[in-house]
Amino acid sequence: MLASTDGWTSCGQGHRHWGRAGAAGLLIHRDGPGGVELLLQHRARWSHHGGTWGTPGGALHVDESPAAGALREVGEELGLTRHDVVLGVESVDDHGGWAYTTVLARPARPFEATDLRLDGESDGVAWVPLAGLAAVQLHPGLAASLDRLRPLLAGDDAVPGGDGR
Repeated sequence: MLASTDGWTSCGQGHRHWGRAGAAGLLIHRDGPGGVELLLQHRARWSHHGGTWGTPGGALHVDESPAAGALREVGEELGLTRHDVVLGVESVDDHGGWAYTTVLARPARPFEATDLRLDGESDGVAWVPLAGLAAVQLHPGLAASLDRLRPLLAGDDAVPGGDGR
């Protein structure tokens, strides 16, 4: 059943967005052999901006914090729990009347993309090197936010024990 905040809305910039109360996603990152790697979801073709790579995430519920919403969505879409990640800083992309919050996180334990359980909203998931993002078609929202997110990735010291509550 859809939550009351599932649905399309328009922002002050005239864009159309999913999630009448805003949306949030989890940007999980780790140190890889060639530098920072991002865990990205390959969005199902039927979804908004289907076929692009982005953060697992979605519409926030009424009175749900961005961290709690991002954790709920990553659980639904990839099978991860709050015990699998350590939350870090949040970055808000405010469009005027609608916002997307990217919650940075690091793995609390090692895991590979092949360990994850995908739902119907994902055609795949992969660790993508930050330096190699040009090789994949990024979700437009993530692509537009990269300049703001890159410095946070370099300096993100995840909050020990952070659980999004």
